[in-house]
Amino acid sequence: MDQGTLGAISTVLVTIAFVGICWWAFSPRRKKRFDDAANLPFADEDQNKQASESPDSDEQNEQADHHAGDETDRRN
Repeated sequence: MDQGTLGAISTVLVTIAFVGICWWAFSPRRKKRFDDAANLPFADEDQNKQASESPDSDEQNEQADHHAGDETDRRN
């Protein structure tokens, strides 16, 4: 087998792998899963907005600050 044949075989294998990955990524069965994954960063923002708008958020922030201060005291 010469180098040209190996190059042709590797080109065909890489092309088949590329087409397979494209088929897997753009398959209609996986669209909802990938859309959900794509929107995960925005879901965190929605949770943060809801937490900041709720009246209990000030108490939660104070408790978190108090807890963080306790851990700092323990380390020192």
